[in-house]
Amino acid sequence: MKASTATLDKARDEFVTQWGALGSAWGINRTMAQIHALLMTSPNPLSTDEVMEQLAASRGNAHTNLKELVNWGLVRIVTRKGERREYFEAEKDVWKMFVTISKERKRREIDPALGVLRSCADQTKGETSPAGKAFHTQMQELEEFVAFAGKVADVVAGMKHTSALQWAMRLLG
Repeated sequence: MKASTATLDKARDEFVTQWGALGSAWGINRTMAQIHALLMTSPNPLSTDEVMEQLAASRGNAHTNLKELVNWGLVRIVTRKGERREYFEAEKDVWKMFVTISKERKRREIDPALGVLRSCADQTKGETSPAGKAFHTQMQELEEFVAFAGKVADVVAGMKHTSALQWAMRLLG
């Protein structure tokens, strides 16, 4: 049985709203996450105007977030012959989205954190006070853990979808 257009629209609206809320929880602004959800579930590429209309977003907000999604590699710009307007489509392959997000978050979050931890550990290498030694040790332990997490993320992102699932099932089983 086919879902009615009203049912589909309601389900899509619910998904877009909830994806936006999840985005906020993950440190991504709500509008960016909602645009991503809208494009992910759209059968056709959408223009900035269509995104604005469907999300009741301002032109500036829609444009800025679309460009950021393109920068993340989650959305592509699509051009149509004879039209000056740009259209946008999201990557729909869930594994590719996961890999893209993992790599980008590592680049934006883990790598800078590692730099800070290494710098703090290097600066306190010669500390002799108990507090200084404790701080240095803590920085080294955090650096080791964050570096390990980054390597795990790299390995998982480099795996094929089925290999990653098999690995995860062995890990969890």
